[in-house]
Amino acid sequence: MAQVDFTERQLTLKLVYYGPPLSGKTSNLRALHAAVDKLNRGRLMTLDTRDDRTLFFDLLPIFFRASNFSFRIKVYTVPGQPVHEATRKVVLTGADGVVFVADSKPDQQSANASSWSNLVANLSSLGLSSLPVVVQYNKRDLPDAVPLAEADRFGAERVEEACAKQGIGVVETFFELIGKAWDTLDHDLKLVEKLGIDSTAFRNALAEHVGASP
Repeated sequence: MAQVDFTERQLTLKLVYYGPPLSGKTSNLRALHAAVDKLNRGRLMTLDTRDDRTLFFDLLPIFFRASNFSFRIKVYTVPGQPVHEATRKVVLTGADGVVFVADSKPDQQSANASSWSNLVANLSSLGLSSLPVVVQYNKRDLPDAVPLAEADRFGAERVEEACAKQGIGVVETFFELIGKAWDTLDHDLKLVEKLGIDSTAFRNALAEHVGASP
C-alpha cells in the first residue's frame, strides 16, 4: 500500500518489475532511468552476479511536485533465479503495482509460465492478489519472437510490447502501470477527494519529468 502523509503532503508509490531471469527487467529500469529528468531522479543501483544480472533490486526514486503535493515513486526489480525466492517476496511486500516482464524467445515460454505462477503465489501469500499487474513482452525485435497471438497473455486484456535495450515500449509500460496503480489507490484512499489531484493531473505532472506523453 502506498505511503501517504497528509500532514507533509507526500505520497510514495512502490512499483516492482517481475519476471524470469534475463527477461529484461533491469534493461527496463535502465531505459526508464535514462528517460527521467536528471534533476528528478535518484541513482540507479544495480548489483550483477554470475547467475543473474540483479541479485537484489534496482532502486529508482523519482521526485516531483504537483498541486503542492510531493510524490516519490520507487521502482524495483526482483531477481529471477529460483534461489532468490526470499528476496522476491521481500521486494514485493508493500508494492502498489507490478510489471511482469515476459521473454519473447520461443525457448523461454516455460520460464515465463513458471515465473508468472511464482508471482501469483507470492502475491496471494502477501495478501496482494488484487494488485494491478501489467504484462510486457520484451525482446520483440528478435527475428524468432513468439507472435503475441500465440503467446500466453497471463489473463491480461492488453499486453505491452517492448525492446527494453533500445528503450522502446519502456515508458509506455511504466505509464500503463502508473495509471492502474493510481486508479486502485484512488478507490481505496480517495486521493482525488483528499488531494484534489485526479489521474490525468498526476500523469501529466509525471510525464513532464519522464519526457513522454502521459
